[in-house]
Amino acid sequence: MITNRLTTTLSTEDQEAVMTAIKTIEQKLPFLISLTTAERAQLAKVGDKTEAFVRKAVDVGARNSGLLSQAFVDEMRRDADLWVSLMPIQAAIDQLQQRIDDTVTQVGAEAYAAARTVYAVTKTPFAEADLKTAADELGKRFGRRPRAAAAAAEPAPSDPSPASSEPKT
Repeated sequence: MITNRLTTTLSTEDQEAVMTAIKTIEQKLPFLISLTTAERAQLAKVGDKTEAFVRKAVDVGARNSGLLSQAFVDEMRRDADLWVSLMPIQAAIDQLQQRIDDTVTQVGAEAYAAARTVYAVTKTPFAEADLKTAADELGKRFGRRPRAAAAAAEPAPSDPSPASSEPKT
């Protein structure tokens, strides 16, 4: 039995406000891109130590202007600054995404458990004709035929092959 952990609603106004906030975020971050799986696979994987490495490389490049062009160093600095600026946003959205996923999973399971209870009630011997019709409609979710219909539709099995008569050694 699933525990009912959520007893709330989301008003249409609140849903619209959330969607507007998401659009605002997208408008504030117009440079966001989408990578294909192949593109993502080709990129270097960055971890916790990468930020310090990149910061140090930016400093080295800036202090040694003869090594690299100023345009290269400026672009590297912009990329590094944008990356560092996006990391806390990514962390906050990842955390929110996880909570939304967990909530959708929980409330979906609660709704499905309640729906299965309704379905079970419609199949009781005390169900009236309209409930039997509802049971048939709800039963389509499971994609099975009633046992009697399934047995009638299946062809009779052919002669089973005789068991092997070879002696065991």
